[in-house]
Amino acid sequence: MIDHLVETGCVRTPRVEEAIRTVPRHLFLPNAPLVKAYGNAPVDTKFDGSGRSISCASQPDIVAMMLEQLDVQPGQKILELGAGTGFNAGLLGYLVGETGHVTTIDVDQDIVDGARSGLAAAGIHNVDVILGDGALGHAPNAPYDRIEATVGAHGVPHAWLDQLAPGGRLLIPLRLRGSVSRSIAFENQDGAWRSVGSQMNTFMPLRKGIAHDPRVFVPLDPDHTVTLITNGDQKVNADALSDIFRQPHTEAWTDVTFRGPESAEYLELWLACAMPNGLSRMPATNEAIEKGLVTAPYPSSTAVFEGGTLTYLTRRPYAKKAPDGATVYEFGVIGHGPDAEALASDVADQVRTWNQGFRALDVGVDIQPLDATPLAPKPGRFTFDNPLNRIVVEWQ
Repeated sequence: MIDHLVETGCVRTPRVEEAIRTVPRHLFLPNAPLVKAYGNAPVDTKFDGSGRSISCASQPDIVAMMLEQLDVQPGQKILELGAGTGFNAGLLGYLVGETGHVTTIDVDQDIVDGARSGLAAAGIHNVDVILGDGALGHAPNAPYDRIEATVGAHGVPHAWLDQLAPGGRLLIPLRLRGSVSRSIAFENQDGAWRSVGSQMNTFMPLRKGIAHDPRVFVPLDPDHTVTLITNGDQKVNADALSDIFRQPHTEAWTDVTFRGPESAEYLELWLACAMPNGLSRMPATNEAIEKGLVTAPYPSSTAVFEGGTLTYLTRRPYAKKAPDGATVYEFGVIGHGPDAEALASDVADQVRTWNQGFRALDVGVDIQPLDATPLAPKPGRFTFDNPLNRIVVEWQ
């Protein structure tokens, strides 16, 4: 597993590789077979009353990627929000060494107990596991050189910023709009919190507490083979979408192409910012695809919905190959519902706008207080208020 993480570039530095090779993941997953403990996939460890996972051991390549983003140094003090199995806290404990210290927090006593057991089994003694609301941080051990959230958040709790030491770094899987989320590293530069790096990433959302971020799962067909995942900042009419694929159908193709393995993550981010209701995940089973209920749905964040109309991104091989002969794929939009043609056209227009004017640009993210002076409108600049902050996403 670790050889694979190195080969694919998820692990880039010798110290992170050494930590992952040294801290045994299976000790934090005592009920999982070794093939799962050392597979590159998340391992669900707790479920809610409906059977949905609410806690897991994160996918190892995501763990490694975030450790590289965090840039932990020996002797530092670290705060982790979301203890989970305790494995990531164990890696942090290894990285800070004997002169450093890690505090990790989770909201459920059984999760806290499990993390403590895993850390004890691994012989890691410089980590405190705290029961509490991670959104409040843990002031008694502050200030921290690094704060890492291993839970998704929609908004940045003020305590996290307040408890960082000067020169510190906050790493957070921030849900921006709809279900589009990125693991963003922030530092304070001249009094402003600005991103210094960002990667596509999605985590279990914060639960309970002041930064609770609930999701609503909307079945889109009677057999529940396609589901729309909506979030607290979206308004959804579940009844109007309950059998959407029987509604009138339309397609809009964009002439915007990607090479096969190329990520469309910044296209997703653009659509999440540009569309009035954001962009949402729409997982579909193989059964739904095989029987033609949905056509080649893009597997990441893909759906735009308004009232009783829904669209989703799709792809097909493009008529022309790349100059080097590689296959390229064209993005399109499939729509269902009474306003399918108009909504699909709007989404396709935004895909083309991003491609023509913003595809080659970098993206920055700032955290501002809600009472900050509003920025002037500008193409490629999007500003969103959540209950805690103002988030500015800008192509620059």
